[in-house]
Amino acid sequence: MATLKSELEITCPCCRSTLVVDTNLRRVISHHEPERGDKPELNAATKILAAEDARREALFAQSVEAEKGRDDALARRFEEALRQAEKEPVTKPLRDFDLD
Repeated sequence: MATLKSELEITCPCCRSTLVVDTNLRRVISHHEPERGDKPELNAATKILAAEDARREALFAQSVEAEKGRDDALARRFEEALRQAEKEPVTKPLRDFDLD
């Protein structure tokens, strides 16, 4: 594509993409990103999906184990609170109205 005299081709220092800017319009005319070096191959897609599936299964198994232990921990905390409540005497709570 032929460039006009009012168009400038600029390379971004951060992402190395190429911008074509029209100085008369004060707008970006086109934007071209460079090819990524870490772009995955289509042949490796099945391996990537299998690895993600294995990671998801491991996280699920870990959460299931955490939930199994959680019931026991909550039951122990409840029993402890119940024993502590039995030791304390039952008293009538004070209200602000009672203090007058």
